[in-house]
Amino acid sequence: MDIVGLIPQFGGLIWTLLAFIIALSVIVAVHEYGHYIVGRWCGIKADVFSLGFGPVIWSGDDKHGTKWQIAALPFGGYVKFAGDANAASGKDEAAMAAVADDPEAARHTMHGAPLWARALTVAAGPAFNFAMSILIFFAVAYTSGVPRDPLTVGELRPMPTALTGQNVLSPGDEVLGIEGDSIPEDAASYSEFIAGLPKQPTLSYDVRRDGRDVSVQGPYFLPPIVLQVVPQSAAIAAGLAPGDVITAIDGKDVFAFSELKDAVEGSDGAPLDLTVWRAGESLEFTMTPKAVDEPQPDGSFKRALRIGIAGGMSFEAATDTPGVGEALVGGVENTWRIITGSISGLREMIVGNISTCNLSGPVGIAQASGAMASQGAQSFIYFIAVLSTAVGLLNLFPVPALDGGHLTFYAYEAVTGKPPSDKALRILMTIGLTLVLSLMVFALGNDLFCP
Repeated sequence: MDIVGLIPQFGGLIWTLLAFIIALSVIVAVHEYGHYIVGRWCGIKADVFSLGFGPVIWSGDDKHGTKWQIAALPFGGYVKFAGDANAASGKDEAAMAAVADDPEAARHTMHGAPLWARALTVAAGPAFNFAMSILIFFAVAYTSGVPRDPLTVGELRPMPTALTGQNVLSPGDEVLGIEGDSIPEDAASYSEFIAGLPKQPTLSYDVRRDGRDVSVQGPYFLPPIVLQVVPQSAAIAAGLAPGDVITAIDGKDVFAFSELKDAVEGSDGAPLDLTVWRAGESLEFTMTPKAVDEPQPDGSFKRALRIGIAGGMSFEAATDTPGVGEALVGGVENTWRIITGSISGLREMIVGNISTCNLSGPVGIAQASGAMASQGAQSFIYFIAVLSTAVGLLNLFPVPALDGGHLTFYAYEAVTGKPPSDKALRILMTIGLTLVLSLMVFALGNDLFCP
C-alpha cells in the first residue's frame, strides 16, 4: 500500500470534514439561537441549549437557568424548552403535571405559553437563518464594493500573454470601448458585442487615462480564466484552481471564454484535453463535461454540458463602496433568489423535468464545504450564507417534526381553537420523522450513486 500517496487524500478528507463541521455548526447555532432568544423574549424558559448531540463534552449554566452545552456529535443541535420531553417535540408529562395547578409556571413552558408566543418562537429559527444570509450577502457587497461606473481597471489578472510598456491597459484606465465599439449596457446588445470581438490574445481598448482619451493594447476581455471552481464538478475533480487560464482544448488554441464554452457544449460528453497556464507553468488536464440543470431567468431549467468553472474579465474592476441601503437590498435580493430558485428546482424535480440528482445529501454538502473553503474565506462564508438560506427554507416545509410542521399545527389551533390531540400529534410526528429520514437516505443515495 502506498502510504505516502494516501497522505494528501487523508488530509483532504480532514479538511472537508472540518469545513463541513464549521459550516453546519454556524448554521445550526444561529438557527437554534433564534428559537432560544425569541422564546426567552416571549417568556418561555429554555432548560438546555445544545450544539451537537450525544455525550456532553462541555456545559455551563447561565443566570437565566439555561444549560449551555457542546456535545460530541457536531451534526445538529437543539433547544429544550421547559415542558418539552426532548429536543424534537412532545410533552414532558411529569413537568406539565407539576405546573398544571400553577398558571404562572405553566406560562413559562412551551406548551403553556400563548399561541402567538409559541408560533414566534418556532418561526424564529428559520427567520434567523434568513437574517444571517442577508447579513452575509450585505457584508460581502459592502466590503467588496460595486463596479465603478464607467468600468475602470482595478488590477490586471496574471495572464499568459504579458504586455509591457506605456501603451498597454493599466490600473485606473476607464474603459470606453473595445476594438472601436463602445460597451453596451443592455444584456442583448452586450452579448452581441462580446460575440463580435475577434478571438485573439490581445485587443485594442479605448480608455480615458488622466483625462485624455487614448488607445491601448490589453488582454482579451473575457478570456478562458478560472475565477471560481464549482463543487462536485469535472473541473474540481481534475484539479483546476482559481487563477488558471485555459490556453488550448484538444491541442487547439483558445483565447475567449466563449470558445471554451462552445467546446464543452459540443463535446457530447466526451473527455477534453485542456492545456492550462498556471503562474507561468503549462499543465495538462483531462476532464469529462457533466450534464447539469441550470436555472433560467423565467424560473425554468435548461440542461447543458459543463466542466464547472466561472470566468470573468481579464482584470479586476475598480469598485466603489455601495450605500448601506443598496448593499442591504442586494442581500435581501440574493436571499430571495436562493429561496425562489430552490422552490422552483424542487418543483421541477417532482414533476420530472430535471434530475433528482440535483438534491445533495450530507456527503455532497461536505464536499461542497471543503471545495469552497479551499477557494478562500470569502467563498466559504458566501457558501455558508447559501446553505443557511436552504436550511431555513427546508425547516419551513409543512412536515411534522420540522418547524413548518409545528407552525401548521399552530395554524390549526388558531382556526379550531384547540390543538390536535396527543394521539394525532404522535401519529403525525411519526409520519414526519419517517419522511425526513427517507429524504435524508434518498439524498445520501444521490451522493453515492449519482454521476
